[in-house]
Amino acid sequence: MEHIAYLALGSNMGSRLANLKNAISNLTPQMTLRKKSHVYETPPWGFTEQPPFLNQVVMVETYLTPEKLIGHLKRLESALGREPNFKNGPRLIDMDILFFDDVILDTPALKIPHARLHERAFVLVPLNDIAPNLIHPVLGKSIHDLLADLDQTHIQKYEGK
Repeated sequence: MEHIAYLALGSNMGSRLANLKNAISNLTPQMTLRKKSHVYETPPWGFTEQPPFLNQVVMVETYLTPEKLIGHLKRLESALGREPNFKNGPRLIDMDILFFDDVILDTPALKIPHARLHERAFVLVPLNDIAPNLIHPVLGKSIHDLLADLDQTHIQKYEGK
């Protein structure tokens, strides 16, 4: 069975744009890219004493279960050069599951929808590019409506090469 998942990608170390592109190119064969947002430059969130991030959201089709998908993404992060760091610290690549079909999952290892996505404009701005009418299955609001409640002033479309 094929599933639709929305993934958040972020990088603020090294060649940030190349890191995002490399992550996307390594999604196959477990996932098929269906849509991708623009890339946005965003200020750091949580721990603010670090370089700005590039963020992007992709929609993929996959045969993996949510648990297998998150395991695969974490292995892929390591293979792409991510090293352990402190919470919200700088990272070469970060990959998170935002949504997985209409699944609502709350385990110690995985929360779907992503627990704090509705608080994070750096996730909602790119997600709004590709799925503005997607309804958050817990909050019952569209991505567009969730984004309207947040400050977006420091999020800029990235035009770098």
